[in-house]
Parts: sequence; structure tokens; C-alpha cells
Amino acid sequence: MENIGETILVTGGCGFIGSNYVRHLLETSPQVQVVVLDKLTYAGHRPNLEQEEKGGKCEVVVGDIADEKTVKGLFAKHHFTSVVNFAAESHVDRSIDEPAPFLHTNVSGTFTLLEASRKYLAETKAKGAKAFRFIHLSTDEVHGSLEPSDPPFRESSTFAPNSPYAASKAAADHLCRAYFRTYGLPTIVLRPSNNFGPYQFPEKLIPLAILRALAQEKIPVYGDGMQVRDWLYVEDTARAVEAARQRGKVGEPYQVGADMEKDNRTVLEEICGLLDQLRPRAGKRPYRDLMEAVADRPGHDRRYATDASKFRKHTGWSAATSFSAGLEKCVRWYLENSKWCAAVQAKGYLGERLGLSAK
Repeated sequence: MENIGETILVTGGCGFIGSNYVRHLLETSPQVQVVVLDKLTYAGHRPNLEQEEKGGKCEVVVGDIADEKTVKGLFAKHHFTSVVNFAAESHVDRSIDEPAPFLHTNVSGTFTLLEASRKYLAETKAKGAKAFRFIHLSTDEVHGSLEPSDPPFRESSTFAPNSPYAASKAAADHLCRAYFRTYGLPTIVLRPSNNFGPYQFPEKLIPLAILRALAQEKIPVYGDGMQVRDWLYVEDTARAVEAARQRGKVGEPYQVGADMEKDNRTVLEEICGLLDQLRPRAGKRPYRDLMEAVADRPGHDRRYATDASKFRKHTGWSAATSFSAGLEKCVRWYLENSKWCAAVQAKGYLGERLGLSAK
């Protein structure tokens, strides 16, 4: 791959948010070269970047971010000007069932990337080294849960993770802070709220509901379904990551949200309403009839909400897509990309803990 400008390492770039970011980056920055490092677990799907690879500006390397030899070799070969770390195990249910992979990728993997970046900057005199940025994608879940009357999470909010997933992300946040404070590594941590949009693996709420509805299967509703999330369309997140890389202040954490709080039951009902319009069931039966309460998740956080005012002030970013507009685009995308859905579902969605089939 010819190096004609900035070269950015994007870890986890074949996943949901990562692939959306790579597409955004290459569309808006034609001189940038991207190297994607992805382990291609169940959630990483190489065809997500098929067109970008064919275009010659994106190289996909299959590997583990916790593999020091692989990471060090990539730094030596490409002389990266930035690292954007999306690579993570991210599903709460899976972290409850099997925590070890979350500690490996989210903690050890982040440490390996930070160490490689630190050593690279200490040893290299490459052009652009002073502009190097390490952007780490975290989550608002590091702060735990909010009560209905609580103010939204801010950067200063206490860490109180309630799942192995959230705890592993909190540990990675602390590592990024420590590497900035101790070594001066120019880290920026982003804590986005719940993302949704195209290319999301169908174990998450919105794509799971869409695909189960289309298969005429029950749509699971955890507990009473009144868990509240601040929803952020993935294309807005992609813009936020680039805004942080270009204009964010090093050493800072940033909350990233759209101020679009919705409870899960309302989200599912809106999905069903859109499907009623776009893909009516036989006999025009409403899709909401498929909604079925299931046992609540252990330690299920009741509410997340995020105050992104600091990030907006520092970078000028703001969410551009409303929840309703984003949800309609999302539903239409899944309706129009059945081959993609079949391919990722074949990689093994584990729905057994819900007592549902894994179609």
C-alpha cells in the first residue's frame, strides 16, 4: 500500500462502529491511508470494508491487538500518525457468560497498543510524530446506572461499572489516562452512548429486533423494557471520532451523546411500527404482537444519559441525525441487505441465554 499521506491504524475496523468510521474517514480525507487490525471474531466482518480494500486506501491485517509482535511490526512498517482503537469485546450478555475474552482484548489489548505507541514515539523522529493521537473508544457504561431523576453522566462522574464488560472498559480508560499523565502519550478517550445504525451485529437490541421480527420470531424484551438509553446514530459517532482526532484536547476524556433518551420498549415499538409500514406481515398483523418479556439481565443498568457539552465546546461537533430519522434509515438498511444479515448470523449469534432460537 503506497504511503502518500497520513497513515492511521484503526483497530477493530471491520466491526460496526469501526467500519463506519473507516468509510467516513476515506470519504472525507482522500490523502489518508488506513491500516485496519482486526481479529475477525464473530463481530468483525471483513466484507464490511470490501470496497475500501479494493480502492487501495485500506489494508486489512488479521490479528490480535494483544499480540505485541504483530502490533510492533505494524508500527515499524507504517509509521502511524494516529491510532484509533475500536477493538473490543462489547456485548454485556457475553461478558456475563464468559468474562475472560473481555479482559484479554479490552485491557491487555489496549495496554499493548499504548505500549507500542509509547515506544514508537520515544524512538522515532518521523515526520508528524508531534501530531500523533491515540483515540480510544470507551463507553458511558463505565459510570454504571442512573436513576430517572439523576443528571446525565459527565466526564467527572464516578466510575461504577456493573458488568465485566463495563469494568474492562473502565480499566482501559484508566490506562489511557495513566499513559498521558506518566509518559505524555497524547491520548483522547471518547465515551459514546448507545450506538445504532448499519452494519451492527445482530446481538444488539435494534438489529436483533429487526431480524427476529422479519423471521417471525419472538422479539425479546428484558424485564419490563423500561431501561433507558441515550441513542446515537453511528454516522454521528464516526464524525465525533474524527473531530476528536483533529480538534480534541490531548489527555481529555469526552462524553459523546445525542441527548436522545428512549426506553427499550419504546424503541422496539417504533421498530415494529416502521416494519408495519415497510414490510407488512401476512394478514397485516402488527409486529408488536411478537414482543415477549424475558428474564431480565443480571445487573442490568436502568438508565444511561450523557452530557456532551464539553465535547461540543472543544470540537464543534454535534449529532446531526434524529433518533426517528436514524431508526428509519437503519431499518431500511437491514431490509435491503439480507445477504449481509445472513452472512453475519452464520458466524454464530448466541441466543441460548434468552431461550430463543439462534436463526
